Amino acid sequence: MRRSIAWLAVIATALLLQSAAFAQVKLLGAKPELMYLITVVLAMLEGPSSGAIGGFAAGMGQDFLLNQPKGISALALTLVGYVVGMVRQYIVTPSPALPVLLVAGATFGGVLFYGLVSFLLGQLSVGFLFLVRTAFLSALYNAVLTPLLFPVLRRITEASRPKKVYRW
Repeated sequence: MRRSIAWLAVIATALLLQSAAFAQVKLLGAKPELMYLITVVLAMLEGPSSGAIGGFAAGMGQDFLLNQPKGISALALTLVGYVVGMVRQYIVTPSPALPVLLVAGATFGGVLFYGLVSFLLGQLSVGFLFLVRTAFLSALYNAVLTPLLFPVLRRITEASRPKKVYRW
């Protein structure tokens, strides 16, 4: 229960930051996608099921808060959380660059998937090259933010885990 509340607070804080502070900060037309960053970190630390659930919650929150078509972000973030959680099980390197690379790759793929689904539903009004450029720049933006936010999110995860009980 404590872990769920902690991650819901993280998602709500990131939604507020993304809609208020980072909405005006753009890098060549792209902005950071904090929901992708949080979903990837959650999937890395907790596994595929928690990543998918956290991605769904973050996606629905983003869809409702930012008045986007409902469910597209939730679908993209759910798939990103599950795939990253599954991939992370097979990667055993303790490299500090791993979170940065996973966040960048998953953001790039997730934004492209979001654009593809939006295109199929008739919601996308930009060209494919603009979508690829935006996905690349959002991935780059998230890769820059990952070394700043990953330690904080890891600490929140470790603090919200239940303590081991030793019986005599």
